[in-house]
Amino acid sequence: MDVLLAVGMLAPDFVGITDEGKQIRLSDFRGKYVVLYFYPKDDTPGCTKQACNIRDNMSKLASNDIVVLGVSTDTVESHKKFKSKYNLNFTLISDKDRKITSLYGVSGFAGLSKRVTFLIDKDGKIIHIFDNVDVNRHAEDILEKLASLSQKPSSN
Repeated sequence: MDVLLAVGMLAPDFVGITDEGKQIRLSDFRGKYVVLYFYPKDDTPGCTKQACNIRDNMSKLASNDIVVLGVSTDTVESHKKFKSKYNLNFTLISDKDRKITSLYGVSGFAGLSKRVTFLIDKDGKIIHIFDNVDVNRHAEDILEKLASLSQKPSSN
């Protein structure tokens, strides 16, 4: 059963294997904003446009203290090839067993992930969910959303 996540909830922690074959946890990135983006498949037209848009805007994202983690159900080897082919400058996580995809409730058709992005704050809370992603300007949308959220008065 899919977990229903919402803005304000703590992002579920997970352990994943990166495109470099290393184990990482979401909680390793506390203290930074995290863009956790799920996508259906390596080296397909929409997924490539999305990844290249993020790649091309990575310096702007990084200067806003944002770490990007891309997740799909592809293998580590597939991620290595995809990352190398397009010179991607962020981490891809293999979710071959679909545990992370299920945890975040983004399981799609034929065992693939849906195209959904979670913007997570420095304390590990979900501050925005992009469920209608424009692959041609995803990084810009993320930066605009973070800027608009940062301008809201604190409710503490």
